[in-house]
Amino acid sequence: MPANRRPVDREAKREEIVRAAAAQFLEVGFDETSMARLSAAAGVTTNTVYWYFEDKDALLVAVLDQLLADALLQREQVADRPWTEQVLWAVDRLERMRRLVAVVHARAATSPAVGAWHERFHALADDLLADGFRDAGAAEEDLAARTRVGVFVLEGLLTHPQPEQERRAVVELLTAGLHR
Repeated sequence: MPANRRPVDREAKREEIVRAAAAQFLEVGFDETSMARLSAAAGVTTNTVYWYFEDKDALLVAVLDQLLADALLQREQVADRPWTEQVLWAVDRLERMRRLVAVVHARAATSPAVGAWHERFHALADDLLADGFRDAGAAEEDLAARTRVGVFVLEGLLTHPQPEQERRAVVELLTAGLHR
C-alpha cells in the first residue's frame, strides 16, 4: 500500500456510501441520483461504489436495509404506546420515505434484488401488524383479515396522502374495538 494512503475499514467505507446514498435518494430521488453524483456525495470515485455494490439496485437494497434497521430501532421508543399511535407512527415514518416507497414499487417487478427485498419487507410488515393487532386484543381468527386490511390502509395512506386529522380517523377506524 502506498505510504500516503490510510488503511480503510471496508465496513466503515460501505456504511459511508450507504449513508450518502440514502441522503441523495431521499432528497434528490433515486432516478435523479446519478452514480457520479452519489460517489461525489460519498467522497469516493464511482469505481469505488461499484467495488462495494454490484449495481445501483444493490445499493438501493443496502439503503433500504439500513433505513428499515433504523426504523425498527426507533420503533422500540413507541412500543408501549396504544396500537393506534404505533400505526400512526409507522405511517409517518413511511411518508418520510415516500420517494423510496414509490421506487421500490416501480422496480420490484424488474429488479430481482428489489423484488426480493420488497417481499421480505411485506412479510415483516405482515408479522408486525399481526403482532400489534394480537397485542391490542384482536381475536386470533380475525388476525389474517385485520392484517391484510392494515396493509391496504398503510399503502392507501402512502399513495393517497391525507391531512393528519383524516389520517388519524382512518387509523382509528382500523383499530376500533381493540383494548390497547
